[in-house]
Amino acid sequence: MGFRRALTLLGLTVVAPGSAQVIAGTEGRRRLIGSMVLRAWAGFLAVLILLAIGWLIHREFVLSIFTHQSVLRGLAVLLIVAGAGWPLLIIDAWRLADVRPLPLRSRRQIALLAIVMVIVTCALPIAAGRRVWAGAELLGGVFGSHRKSEAVDGRYNVLLLDGDAGPDRVGTRPDSVNLASIDEKTGRTALISLPRNLQNVPFPMGSLAAQAQPNGWACGDKCLLNAIYQWGSENPRYFPGVQDSGAEAMKQAVQAVTGLKVNYYAMIDLQGFRSMIDAVGGIDLIVASKVPIGGGTSPIKGYIKPGKRHLNGFRALWYGRSREGSSDYERMARQRCVMTAMVNQLDPATLLTNFQQIAAAGEQVVSTDIPASELPTFLRLAQQAKNHRIESLQFVPPLIVPHHPDYRVIRQQVAALITASDQDADAPADAPAPTTSAGVTSAAATPDATAATAATKRSTGATAATKPSPDGSTPAASTGPESAPAVDVRQVCKAA
Repeated sequence: MGFRRALTLLGLTVVAPGSAQVIAGTEGRRRLIGSMVLRAWAGFLAVLILLAIGWLIHREFVLSIFTHQSVLRGLAVLLIVAGAGWPLLIIDAWRLADVRPLPLRSRRQIALLAIVMVIVTCALPIAAGRRVWAGAELLGGVFGSHRKSEAVDGRYNVLLLDGDAGPDRVGTRPDSVNLASIDEKTGRTALISLPRNLQNVPFPMGSLAAQAQPNGWACGDKCLLNAIYQWGSENPRYFPGVQDSGAEAMKQAVQAVTGLKVNYYAMIDLQGFRSMIDAVGGIDLIVASKVPIGGGTSPIKGYIKPGKRHLNGFRALWYGRSREGSSDYERMARQRCVMTAMVNQLDPATLLTNFQQIAAAGEQVVSTDIPASELPTFLRLAQQAKNHRIESLQFVPPLIVPHHPDYRVIRQQVAALITASDQDADAPADAPAPTTSAGVTSAAATPDATAATAATKRSTGATAATKPSPDGSTPAASTGPESAPAVDVRQVCKAA
């Protein structure tokens, strides 16, 4: 009888903390504490039920609750307090059971069970609290902007940048410049890729940057698209009211190039990306050709060889950054492949197991002006995007000549891409891609397909966008990297 009573009191304390004190407590103070804890537990369960119902009715509203740092920090504190108090209730329940009259073997079994319960009820809430606190820090460190930008013509346009602030470079210069145009209702996405070496880049009419650069960003090979970031960072007076003037300069430039209002940006820094990859245990890639570790101003210290490879942060960073023996477009393709592998391998179990390390690395990896209040919207759109093909347009030779592009043609191609994306609204994600416009591809919204579509072309008879030279002739394509053909990501690497 005493053995069963002990098991019951311990079990009740695990299922309904405080109930053992209410049932078996003889002191008024102990019963009062038990009653207060039991009511708090009942309130917690009621909140969980309401959140579950809210999740079924309005998922975005529930998610928006947890995009506030104060909410997450309060929850983290409650979890840590629970991790400290719950074990004390277990110990008190064991004392209330009064196992002294039981045989030695039974007392040992009850004591062992109580110890296990103490460890579990202490470790789980505290571990959860630490992860929630890390999430609050991530929200404040990455999604700290309060500038909300409304969708224009039913679309959100988000600039995606891969920052490469290597030790041999002054400042940050994005190596990959992509604009994701997302339908605000359906999540249908069109992806526009611009070469980093685009020249004569304009700024929006009437902007301070346009007044400072009336002829556009035009000074030869030094004035490439990706150098605008550093110029903006050095001249914040032209971009008032923003935290990152370099990113704002890139947003304005891409807006003028494409004709689409850029709502937000997100930059992934490749140096910080090393910490992120190590936090999740590395990535798996199938490498098509060997890539040197080093080169340029540093000696080659080895190679990443072809075949299926597991890369840690150091090797993955070199795989994405290595310039030796490859063109800009090959390097851009490798970087997209690394990003794809990360998306493929960030499963829920990995995220939960390494969340604190990922959150700490995330503040170094990602910078964005998307406010935390908009996260539920973009999470919904990301989920919806999986049900549609992603239309993709890559502006590389021969579609354009980067050193002398025709921006009127670029805007026409972008407008055609958006129209094609809208017309394909009802097409299933696994339907074969139609061949309708130059430089445009369409693929299922999976990470591998997304990476591959950025380099695959479809034909409609459109020609490379060029602008006559002063003497009236058409400029010849340069022999440098900018005239290299587009690289198919699938020929460079793929996520394993």
